Amino acid sequence: MSPSIRLRHIHTFRDRHGRERIYLRMPGCKAVALPTPAGSPEFMLAYQAAIAAAQRAPLGQSRTTEGSLDALAVSFYGSDLFRGLRTSTQAAYTRIIEGLRAKHGTKPIRMLDAIAIRRLVAERAGSPTAGNHRLRMLRLLSRHAMALGWLASDPTAGIEPVAYRTDGYATWSDAEIAAYRAKHPTGSTARLALELLLCTGQRRSDVVRMGPQHVKGGAIHLRQVKTGQAVAIPILPELAAELAALPHRHLTWLATQDGTARSPRGFYNAFRRWCDDAGIAEARSPHGLRKACGVMLAEAGCTAHEIMAILGHRTLAEAQKYTVEADRRRMAESGMQKVAKIAAERLARKGSGTG
Repeated sequence: MSPSIRLRHIHTFRDRHGRERIYLRMPGCKAVALPTPAGSPEFMLAYQAAIAAAQRAPLGQSRTTEGSLDALAVSFYGSDLFRGLRTSTQAAYTRIIEGLRAKHGTKPIRMLDAIAIRRLVAERAGSPTAGNHRLRMLRLLSRHAMALGWLASDPTAGIEPVAYRTDGYATWSDAEIAAYRAKHPTGSTARLALELLLCTGQRRSDVVRMGPQHVKGGAIHLRQVKTGQAVAIPILPELAAELAALPHRHLTWLATQDGTARSPRGFYNAFRRWCDDAGIAEARSPHGLRKACGVMLAEAGCTAHEIMAILGHRTLAEAQKYTVEADRRRMAESGMQKVAKIAAERLARKGSGTG
């Protein structure tokens, strides 16, 4: 396999005759032998076909007990609702459902009542967000169970999400960006990570995919993983300098030293280590640089539509939050300048005896 490409669920080894063997091994599915060499057209066609076949088989089908939470989850994975979701959303749903199955998978669905729902949500009491995500999944699973005839009513009915206040991801300040740049010099992966996030305003799920193949006409062209929105972001000088200093030529700019593409989670963990090295607060995240990009665009005078086109927002209201905040700051500065001007004029009149 090419050192710059890493495919998921691939396992390679040498048999006793020294021949390379390649298998696709996905959780809950039988291993599938793939042709060699890895990366060849025949290999890629077989890999894609095996992935598609595995996705058609409900996850964990072979290890479920009839009427259990395990069986309900498997049925849900095979439903049109689940299959119609974006891949990233499927992955998020699967993480929550598999977390439930790990502790409660063998329990019968008929035991799922309002008391049980509250207990399951309470298991995530340390995080209101996680608890609410779990409640949402339990609601979807309960309604799927009703459609199957496994439950007569929805046990989540009347159970409201936990109310909490949050301002979302913290926006990076200019001082924090400067401190990070001072710690991580041009040519380092850490510095490139910041410039990609700040200069493109894209999510980490998109930044980890970016590479030379996305550049056309001085801009980065891609379709966002989360929204499916196509964006074209002109390359700013700060980012161009980092791309020119890249020590490697892999398919993804943020590849590891051995050419492996980073996953969004793996990138987050690495980015937090780079932030710690620069003394950046733990509350700062990659998404905070996306917000900093929005602030930068608004303060440069960009319209909400221009910000929307760059960040890939689906609604104008999302982009307008940046312009409204920038306008408020500009008006506050303008207002205080007027007050300062009047105060200076009064002092001048007083000094000349005409006040």
